[in-house]
Amino acid sequence: MEKALLTKLIEKYGDAFYILDTRQFRENFSELKKAFSDIYANFGIAYSYKTNYTPKLCKIVDEMGGYAEVVSDMEEEIALRIGVDPRKIIWNGPYKNYDGVEDLLLRGGTVNLDSSYEIDKIAEIAKKHSNKMLNVGIRINFEIGDGVVSRFGFDVDSPELQAVLRLVKETENLHLIGIQCHFATRRLETWKPRAERMIEFLDKYAIVPEHIDLGGGLFGKMADSLKEQFDSYIPAYDEYARVVAPVFASRYGNCTEKPLLLIEPGSALVGDCMKFAAKVINIKAVRGKPIATLLGSVYNINPTLNKKNPPIEIYSMGRPQEQYHDLDFGGFTCIESDYLYRHYYGELAQGDVAVFGNVGSYSVVLKPPFILPNFPIIEITDKGVELVKRGETFDDLFHTFVF
Repeated sequence: MEKALLTKLIEKYGDAFYILDTRQFRENFSELKKAFSDIYANFGIAYSYKTNYTPKLCKIVDEMGGYAEVVSDMEEEIALRIGVDPRKIIWNGPYKNYDGVEDLLLRGGTVNLDSSYEIDKIAEIAKKHSNKMLNVGIRINFEIGDGVVSRFGFDVDSPELQAVLRLVKETENLHLIGIQCHFATRRLETWKPRAERMIEFLDKYAIVPEHIDLGGGLFGKMADSLKEQFDSYIPAYDEYARVVAPVFASRYGNCTEKPLLLIEPGSALVGDCMKFAAKVINIKAVRGKPIATLLGSVYNINPTLNKKNPPIEIYSMGRPQEQYHDLDFGGFTCIESDYLYRHYYGELAQGDVAVFGNVGSYSVVLKPPFILPNFPIIEITDKGVELVKRGETFDDLFHTFVF
């Protein structure tokens, strides 16, 4: 990035935009897959669409042999529109639109049952299409020592789990294709218990599914300045692989049937693959506190509001800069707490451009249509600048309202 390029980008795309890096995304995918498959060869990645469902990223996952992990019929539609084989779509989540579920099942996709309310619905679909084999999985829930009672999946000690196992066993056209779990905790020490408890469950019920899916919850790559703000160690991909993959290599390495080990990363793949550039609109002092206002919001870069400062780079656009101490970057919204970055020390001038890193997770999908529509996404490649998503307009947001 340099002044001349930023000037051209601002002239064409406006004073704020996202910058996508698909090359980094591809590298992350390849590196993560290799880390696990070097130890347990039958390994696959199901990309979490909800983390960042930019179609270009989802298409790359499909091209690289990955699966689509979706949690709604909207996300199922994304996968289908970019050409994903329905057999490589896995539908999770605590709520499901059962028209969409029925559609995916009939196409050969996988639906993981999460709660007891789904049992009767799946039974109805199976009865309705008795001549069609339907692929279902079961999401289970157990203790992994993370101090959190997860709300996802069937408690392994519950009667509801026994009911769903009976359903699958007694319904001839339901194929139990996989067992899945999901825990949001990303700490490394929680991953081996996750793997071990899954094996214990499968052996207890003598189940050898086609898929064993450990869900998501991995840290991704990030700048050291961001790592320092976490209260736990940030592992690399191969560290996760070294605690998980040997569990499966030990259990299934000498078996004829080797289940496909799946994980469902989102942030771990895309977190460092997007930046957000925003122009400094104004700088002022309020009771001695320097505050810069940007054409951007915390909801553009950190909609989970975790109060961590992302990596930041300041690009001078020509005006004389001043040295600031403990400056905060505020957003364009009328929310008092809308700050993109706190406690900046360095040079800055009105008209400069602040570029924030590690904004690939949830930023695009969780940005609310509050005060302003969302900004464009571009990618800078060797061939030039590609528009990945145009900026949203008034009509994009309001065509569903009745005026």
